[in-house]
Amino acid sequence: MPLRAASTARLSSTVVEQFEELIETGEWPVGSRIPPEQELVEQLGVGRSTVREAVRALEHAGLLEPRRGDGTYVRARHGLSAALLRRTRAANVLEVLEVRNSIERQAARTAAERRSPEDVTRITEALAAQHEARDAGDEDAFLAADNEFHAAIIAATHNAVLIELWEGLSYALSSGVATVMAELRREHIDFPDHDTLAEAITDGDADRAERAVAVIIDAAVAVLTKSQKKSAPRKRKSTPKRR
Repeated sequence: MPLRAASTARLSSTVVEQFEELIETGEWPVGSRIPPEQELVEQLGVGRSTVREAVRALEHAGLLEPRRGDGTYVRARHGLSAALLRRTRAANVLEVLEVRNSIERQAARTAAERRSPEDVTRITEALAAQHEARDAGDEDAFLAADNEFHAAIIAATHNAVLIELWEGLSYALSSGVATVMAELRREHIDFPDHDTLAEAITDGDADRAERAVAVIIDAAVAVLTKSQKKSAPRKRKSTPKRR
């Protein structure tokens, strides 16, 4: 969608609205860098100060993120996503897993009931990418494929609010998976694969899909709980005072 020249009235607000539309529609995807300031000035037909004011407004809203020497990037698609992103950056991993347990179990059931052929294709392709990355020992690729796999399941629910909620939790969710993977490597444990979950959704088996999610989350919680107990400082025994 080409940017439109802004009217003289409410210049900054008009520019903000256009930027928000570009972000929400995905024309400026999350994680992408927005066009340089001069390019925006020329397309909109406004001054630099107007563009800067609009960008700052969206930075404060949490939708844009400036990176020194590298431009401005899209951080979130919606205000809800931005608020959740801020809240979960310092979240405890076990707390995040509790949230995942609640969201993903129901999402898996709904996805099994509503999935389209396109959803199934996206899920199976993400699963294949997971296997390929795991076999190659490429952890970054595995984490990216894992994120895509779960996002594909959420998308298969066709629930716009749930999809937006998931996007807002994406940072905490991906960080949580990275932490779990690190603990698995340390403990030399094989994590439950996602094949059963993918098959259940493909087959339209809601009960089996929910159980598959429970197995995955329970395994992650068990690993992290064990790790935290090991790393917890031991209490010193108190020495009775002599009288």
